[in-house]
Amino acid sequence: MVLERSILKLSIIYEGVMMIDHFDGKWLVVCVDNQGNEESLERWKIYQSLPDEEAEKHQEIRVIDEEGEDYLYPADCFSPVFLIDTVAKSLVTQYSTHRNATMSN
Repeated sequence: MVLERSILKLSIIYEGVMMIDHFDGKWLVVCVDNQGNEESLERWKIYQSLPDEEAEKHQEIRVIDEEGEDYLYPADCFSPVFLIDTVAKSLVTQYSTHRNATMSN
């Protein structure tokens, strides 16, 4: 399964609540298959990813790790995640705060 840009840009309404799959230019994805990348990816973990048109042409996705570094992985290892907008904002903010604290140590 390739993550299509058109699919990633969707926002949906679920039971009257806006659900989004991106925040602050970062997409939210869940790792559904870490085979061959067990050291780098945790299955079922939510990651942030960055848009990368060149990577998409090669069925890859650019994923941000805990240290704030981004790496390319096969796109079929991930699935988009839709969250309530306030939850998505908190998740991205938490990742950024955690990453900044880790980098300053």
